[in-house]
Amino acid sequence: MRDIGSQPGIPTSRGKRMSLIENPDQAKRLARAIMSDVAIYNREKVEAGIKNDNIFEVLREELEEGRQHFNSRVAPQLASSNIFDIAVVDVLIKRAGKIESSIW
Repeated sequence: MRDIGSQPGIPTSRGKRMSLIENPDQAKRLARAIMSDVAIYNREKVEAGIKNDNIFEVLREELEEGRQHFNSRVAPQLASSNIFDIAVVDVLIKRAGKIESSIW
């Protein structure tokens, strides 16, 4: 029997481990949810980043934190895919299309 600290997954409040997400559709939902949170909690930064065409610099820390969270919850083959990047574009960039900017 392995030590619980060596089991893959995320610790729960009861000391057990949650399984990593292996289903691509579930991983896509997770990535979109993470990016929705980034967009909601950083509205001013998103707007300024779109207006000034520096969205990725403005949200560098938030995007990195979101990616780390995503990677910690999904199986390695999904973490190395482009699922998170697609969510960034679909949720963060496309939804910001109504913001006035020279990049449109």
